Amino acid sequence: MRYNVNGENMNNIKKVLGCLRKADNDYNLITDGDKICVGISGGKDSSVLLYCLYLYQKFSRKKYQLIPIYCDLGFGDNNINELIEYFRQFDLEIIIYSTQIKEILELHLTEEEKYECSLCSKLKKGAIIEAAKKYGCNKLAFGHHSDDAVETLFMNMIHGGRLATFLPDMYLSRMDINLIRPLIYSYESDISKTIKDLKIPIVKSNCINDGNTERENIKNLLENIYNIYKCRENFQLMLRNYKKVQIFKPKEKESIIK
Repeated sequence: MRYNVNGENMNNIKKVLGCLRKADNDYNLITDGDKICVGISGGKDSSVLLYCLYLYQKFSRKKYQLIPIYCDLGFGDNNINELIEYFRQFDLEIIIYSTQIKEILELHLTEEEKYECSLCSKLKKGAIIEAAKKYGCNKLAFGHHSDDAVETLFMNMIHGGRLATFLPDMYLSRMDINLIRPLIYSYESDISKTIKDLKIPIVKSNCINDGNTERENIKNLLENIYNIYKCRENFQLMLRNYKKVQIFKPKEKESIIK
């Protein structure tokens, strides 16, 4: 099956691509010779990321390979075949990497008999890194966007008492791999419009916690703030405005010589 992406409204994809190029210019995310694993979840963010990285190959003049990998968590048939067929038209073959994550999660249920989201996140990250290394990739690209970064900041503030979010580029020395987030300047709304324009099929998650997580609560809280104060752009600026960080720092006490 061929999917018609020519002649579609390209304004949104151009906007996302512009953000990707800015992120690459700011953080040097992609270099010649890279073999980049793209972590595919079946959702909109990772699928748009894969398509944008495919297009970026065409005009960036950078020579790199793309290895899209989908980690099967074991939650049942996610109907990934339609998504695989979609990307085949661009000669992008999505690799299915089997895991036993569901079995592990069932051994560590919460008191409410639910899956532990933080454990699941760690297991998924470990599995995709393992898969990336298996296929010889030196970089692993995630589809996290600007809204994800702000949500993570708020989760760390509320639950961890720290000002921190994930980075656009992070090197894991133990695994010898770089984690990159090329969509870090893109907004979720533009990604949602792009996936509709391109008619990329969505793979619905079969996780029983889907749509009922702490991150979803933070997302709703932030949407209320954005509706009242219209500050979405300022929150993104906050994450990269490192020269104007001002937080408490106790003074070092002078040592007393007796």
